[in-house]
Amino acid sequence: MRRITGKAKDETLIELQSTADPLNGDENSGNGFSSLPEIGTLPGDTETDKLQPNKDTVFFRDGVRRVDFVLSYVEDKDGEKKQERRKEFEANLEKAGLELETEDKTDSKDKKTYFLKIHAPWDVLATYADVLKIKVPFKGSDIPHAKDVPLEWLSHPFRLPEHIMHPQPDYFTYPFDKTKTDFFLITNKDTFFPPSTRNRIVFYILARCHYYKEDQKDKEKVGIKRLLSNGTYTAAFPLHDCQYWKRARNAECESERYSLYKHWARFLSFYKEQPLNLIRKYYGEKIGIYFAWLGFYTEMLFFAAVMGLICFTYGVLSYDDNISSKEICDPNKGGSIVMCPLCDKKCPFWRLNSTCLSSWQSHLFDNEGTVFFAIFMGIWVTLFLEFWKRRQARLEYEWDLVDFEEEQQQLQIRPEFEIRCTNRRLNKITQEMEPYLPITSKCARFCLSSATVVFWISLIVACIIGVIAYRLAVYAAFASIIKDPMRKIQFVGRIITPQLATSVTASCINFVIIMILNFFYERVAIWITDMEIPKTHLEYENRLTMKMFMFQFVNYYSSCFYVAFFKGKFVGYPGDYSYMFGHLTKLRNEECDPGGCLIELTTQLVIVMAGKQVWGNIQEALLPLIRNWWSSRKGRHNPENHYSRWEQDYVLQNFSQLGLFYEYLEMVIQFGFITLFVASFPLAPLLALFNNILEIRVDAWKFTTQFRRPVASKARNIGAWQEILNAVAILSVVTNAFIMAFTSDMIPRMVYLYTYGNSSMEGYINNSLSIYSIRQIPENNMPEEPNNWLANVTETCRYRDYRYPPDHQKRYTHTMQFWHILAAKLAFIIIMEHVVFVVKFFVAWMIPDIPSDVKARVKRERYLIQEYMHNYEVEKLKLQLSASFITEPQSEVSLMMDRHEVLSECL
Repeated sequence: MRRITGKAKDETLIELQSTADPLNGDENSGNGFSSLPEIGTLPGDTETDKLQPNKDTVFFRDGVRRVDFVLSYVEDKDGEKKQERRKEFEANLEKAGLELETEDKTDSKDKKTYFLKIHAPWDVLATYADVLKIKVPFKGSDIPHAKDVPLEWLSHPFRLPEHIMHPQPDYFTYPFDKTKTDFFLITNKDTFFPPSTRNRIVFYILARCHYYKEDQKDKEKVGIKRLLSNGTYTAAFPLHDCQYWKRARNAECESERYSLYKHWARFLSFYKEQPLNLIRKYYGEKIGIYFAWLGFYTEMLFFAAVMGLICFTYGVLSYDDNISSKEICDPNKGGSIVMCPLCDKKCPFWRLNSTCLSSWQSHLFDNEGTVFFAIFMGIWVTLFLEFWKRRQARLEYEWDLVDFEEEQQQLQIRPEFEIRCTNRRLNKITQEMEPYLPITSKCARFCLSSATVVFWISLIVACIIGVIAYRLAVYAAFASIIKDPMRKIQFVGRIITPQLATSVTASCINFVIIMILNFFYERVAIWITDMEIPKTHLEYENRLTMKMFMFQFVNYYSSCFYVAFFKGKFVGYPGDYSYMFGHLTKLRNEECDPGGCLIELTTQLVIVMAGKQVWGNIQEALLPLIRNWWSSRKGRHNPENHYSRWEQDYVLQNFSQLGLFYEYLEMVIQFGFITLFVASFPLAPLLALFNNILEIRVDAWKFTTQFRRPVASKARNIGAWQEILNAVAILSVVTNAFIMAFTSDMIPRMVYLYTYGNSSMEGYINNSLSIYSIRQIPENNMPEEPNNWLANVTETCRYRDYRYPPDHQKRYTHTMQFWHILAAKLAFIIIMEHVVFVVKFFVAWMIPDIPSDVKARVKRERYLIQEYMHNYEVEKLKLQLSASFITEPQSEVSLMMDRHEVLSECL
């Protein structure tokens, strides 16, 4: 896939081409562009193209100053006001020290767009690097790397070249100080700060530069974001360093985008490790930490997927040992048992063997191995979170984030807060006036925000209740349409039971509702978070994260909670059924199959989880591919000679500030599916593994080919998502324990096996079904078309419960076995939760959050930095003292005073 500029005036600047062709033969193309004869003719170039200068460059027209940022704009009918804003804004940028160069609209493809190129000279970079406390190298690291791991050669097929995995050597770093430039390793001021740092500094200036006249101060007229929102500028972005399918011709360009595409973004590299250091160097630490977390999560999913596959395989292999299903399918046993109607009027009496297939399907997921797998997943979650903390600590050290304080970037006051908060008060720490939001306004905004969130969550609950009502109402229709089990069974009736048909259609409708509600709530959540006016970027992201996750949690998981913990639990019995919203609604609560509700929970989970993943991949990969294919029909030829680098990047999609937020949200919702309800579907981790292998490469492809280069930003961890993952992990132990106890049939089978069945499962089905007299069934519960043969066949029907028969003195009340099973379920929940929690906390205690070698390296590095700084200050002091002796002899008293002052300054 390639996204490039073209030569037609009105065509989209995208080309679809085979990935094999660009990566072969372009690697060794010429790098010089200062003189035309050195360019040569590339394959497919014409003589006319040879004579044209190469516009695919990231430098100003002088070929020396690098383009650190690009602003674009067009002239329209409201041009005078916008032109005035641009004039003031650009003048203030120049006052801040930035250098500007404009590309006229006549040089652009559409003849309408102007491009303003921005370059930050050394003085500006040094000043703001000092302000932002950006760490820069001052000495090569002499700390030895870890020793080779035994059998490391086994991992060679999965490794990338060394220059890709470690694009730059290790250094000791220290926050930049403009007054100590000779302390740092500055060999070339033009390349000392990498492009990612340069664009971060420029964006910091753009976000705080005002565009009002000096005599007309207006606090709202500040920042590039506001200029973008009011249409003064159409886009603002840093440049990619080259085209992604071949290296840049200029040797000074790093061509890191090409390396990322070749070794990371192609799907054929799915089995390779990720070049995290190169990702961090090109995109910044915040994006790097996301891909590090996603890669680690995918690696850990491999172990859960293997165990889930083993559990499922056990269910398949023990297929023939399933005595309960054999009894249900046996014509002499299951075929002789007449079951009571499952709904009023429309549902007939039916034979038990009509659920033969669903009972076999249920055994695949509801067997002895499921208990083991549920316990394993409780421990796996703990191992995943604890090992991720260690991995994160190692990345903090390797990426120089150990001493990184969130105040340096995330806790900087948002420009929107400064603009909209006109009140000022004295900061007791800095003793400076700062904007603040009055408590009355803050409370009012919080109440409105909370009410909005409650309203939308209530709307979800209402939709879920509507889906439940649909299930109750449509079940009778499916029961009458699909089959009448007492007569000749149709072929479709053997495969699709009324319960299955109802569950599948309800799950599909629920999934559609989920996607519709997501579409609207995402916009509402952003609106109410903006309305709250959070003070810092970190506060903004955390508030939005909690709002979105609360909504998504209820939206995606509520239907699964209903099937797992409510369906079939409040049914009643013939003659005293329970109804949704009372008897007047005639919507009788759903019953579970004789095989249990677990298979329906599995169906619900598969449809919602798989549907979300398929829809997400269609949105992220398939739709862009289709757009690119459609645009490729208007083929392009040598775009770099016709269109500039900024034009090629201009047509790419903008990577919004919340871009990573949606990526994290998608993965955390998936994490909930594979942990909260994994006992019902052991293959869920396997599906998640396949999805994530694809997700990593799709996200990489989007970043390298579909998105403009995002502004680099720092982050030392995954933020609020870590606490959400911890909460989901704890909740998953509880939900899986309840699923095994109340949704699965495991506990009733175990109680029968060891208490009532003499160590045999024979007779379990007959034991688990209670008896009811057909003559005592109320008229409104009887089928509309009574079966005439019932009088000759049986006078009773069976239902799923543990109650005394009609001829018992305690008829239709719960038997002692019911209370034994309930006690066993509660005991199982308590034992499983305590065992898993004890193991979880023990594992968390045993595994330190920070590896011991990382702790030692951090202490060693701090010691060496302190030593080097001391030596530097001593040498600086010697030079100052020697210079003072040479320039002017001083008295002994004044000399001592000068020495004291210099030492005080150094301290």
